[in-house]
Amino acid sequence: MAPYQSFPKPEIVSRLQAAAARFISEPEAACADIKALIRDEPDFLPARRVLARLLRNRGHTSQAMLVEAEAIALGIQRPGFASAQEAFLSGDIAKAEPLVRNHLKQDPEDPAAAMMLGDIAAQCRAQREAENLYRRAILLAPTYVEARIALAKLQRDTGRYIEALDTLAQSLNIRPDHLPSLSLKAAILVQQRRFEKAEAVFGELHDHHPQDARGWCNHAFLLKTIGHLGDAVTAYRQAIAIDAANGLAWWGLANLKTVHFNADDVAAMRDALNGASVTSEQRVHLSYALGKALDDLGDSAGAFAAYSQGARQRLLETPHDPLKNEQHVSKVLATCTADFFEARTGVGHQARDPIFIVSLPRSGSTLVEQILASHPLIEGTEELHDIERIALGLAPQGGTGGWLDVVRLLPPEKLHELGGHYIAATRRFRETERPFFTDKMPSNWVFAGLIHLILPNAKIVDIRRHPLGCGFANFSQHFNQGINFSYDLEHIGRFYSAYVRQMAHFDKVLPGRIHHLTYEALVEDTEAEVRRLLDYLELPFEPACLRFFENRRAVHTPSSEQVRSPITRDGMERWQRYAPFLEPLKEALGPVLTHYPKAPPSFTD
Repeated sequence: MAPYQSFPKPEIVSRLQAAAARFISEPEAACADIKALIRDEPDFLPARRVLARLLRNRGHTSQAMLVEAEAIALGIQRPGFASAQEAFLSGDIAKAEPLVRNHLKQDPEDPAAAMMLGDIAAQCRAQREAENLYRRAILLAPTYVEARIALAKLQRDTGRYIEALDTLAQSLNIRPDHLPSLSLKAAILVQQRRFEKAEAVFGELHDHHPQDARGWCNHAFLLKTIGHLGDAVTAYRQAIAIDAANGLAWWGLANLKTVHFNADDVAAMRDALNGASVTSEQRVHLSYALGKALDDLGDSAGAFAAYSQGARQRLLETPHDPLKNEQHVSKVLATCTADFFEARTGVGHQARDPIFIVSLPRSGSTLVEQILASHPLIEGTEELHDIERIALGLAPQGGTGGWLDVVRLLPPEKLHELGGHYIAATRRFRETERPFFTDKMPSNWVFAGLIHLILPNAKIVDIRRHPLGCGFANFSQHFNQGINFSYDLEHIGRFYSAYVRQMAHFDKVLPGRIHHLTYEALVEDTEAEVRRLLDYLELPFEPACLRFFENRRAVHTPSSEQVRSPITRDGMERWQRYAPFLEPLKEALGPVLTHYPKAPPSFTD
């Protein structure tokens, strides 16, 4: 493929212009002329693009799509585009952006280049620019389904689910069997809790792509979410039958928590791990699944070694600096003082709807959510990202901690507006007329100060679990994303300590604002803790809260199956079998471990 010529030979351009002008009176002859030009000048991409438009105008959509696809496929082979793509795929945005912009100067009608520039803008959080570029790519190549997928993902990531589904409908109208479009449509429907429609889309996906193992895995996750455990196991096993090294399916089975592996499963996972073609991602999934399998068989040393192998691999890919979280907590303590809150008394949106459940992962937050969602006045939603989005919106370049630099400058009306935005944005997850709803995003503890400022009447419930039980549960749990502290025992201990330190600070500057309970107390005396919790929420006691396991609502977290059974002590002391391996965690916890469930005195002085 020759480089794109900004100024091709005049006679080539003249031939194209003459053929295009002939289209109105002699469409078939015009198309024949352009096809001849393409045979003579295969590197002259404008001819293919014009031909695609003319074919579409004549209603020959399928032919237009083929020509459009040819033009895109040939275009991405050109050196200018290939260099930009290589830099982009390697993560070098600073190098890729000027390369692709220069390429677009040479060929402003290249849809693939517009899409790549859109991807760069999206990674830089320039969402409006990204959307404009994706739409530009679609305008240039209407059947370019990859650009529509990129636009739909952007719309989903910004909470515009209906728009995303509309975009995917257009994509599937072009290619009804398009696997990425079907997969994304099903995922968005699951996010929207439209489970019956998601089931139907998975049916279409399996009809068109019966050997797509990832589709079976994603379907299995939906089945687990809605409580169809047997069907979920079958779907995961189907994925494994298609691909015995499918780590996602093996981990999906392990993550059901109620499936016990046998020696044959262990052998199959070890064979997969020893395979020459196993990817790093598969190795992580398989290692954690193998750890669960060996734990089932009572081999604690082998299980810990498998968990450690997965953790080391994941930490290489998603590094974590515990100092950054500790510095963030220090910044919270310095900003969110008693005087700071006193000066802002009475501001914020006065809604009483939200009940925030905060914690570290694997602490019992799903259990608390299920208990509260069994109350007739409370709707259980899920882990919502809207508080984090608000924080990032205040300071896009400052990460999730940048809001601390901005919030002190915000006038009262802005704080009220932000609270109202949260209430409006989360309404899409509410399906009933119940007056209260839960937001069970564990990491919202980071934003406790922001929550108080913009929603001063919202309730905040903090649940904690024994530091060693919680710490080991995090270490042995393979999270999809965002829980980067969980892949090193020292990191877990330091993260837990920072969390306790911040919550102790809020107890001091906003006494009584946050309700605390422990997983152990909830297990030992469920009714007393539930009554105490409902008193804090200013709600009447409801016996159904004690029979939470009869609530068949969808549950999205790894604890979905546990909360569908009565509370037991099973697993509460599991960490004790691994005590010999937990010294780094104990050392990092320090006084937080010895003073649990209270905060160390040094945190409250």
